[in-house]
Amino acid sequence: MQRARIKLMSTDKEKLEEICRQIKEIAEKVGVDMRGPIPLPTKRLKVPVRRSPCGSGRETYETWEMRIHKRLIDLGVDERVLRLIMRIPISKDVHVEMEIVE
Repeated sequence: MQRARIKLMSTDKEKLEEICRQIKEIAEKVGVDMRGPIPLPTKRLKVPVRRSPCGSGRETYETWEMRIHKRLIDLGVDERVLRLIMRIPISKDVHVEMEIVE
């Protein structure tokens, strides 16, 4: 049986959860088999930055961190559901990948 696999990635967890909730509502309304949203491990990007911009003085550093949250959703393939999902307004912060898998 074919399934649609949707991968969602974002730095903003609230926006990511909102899109997952909308996809879940569509799947329940149409009656398609759905698995997820499955939380994948959060990627942490750490960048040490020197506090003093001129280079003189003590060597003190700050560490900035960016977290990338990921979710995975599997849906039964139905043309109507995929059309409804494509109409969901998605912000620039959220990256979406859709693929059909066996």
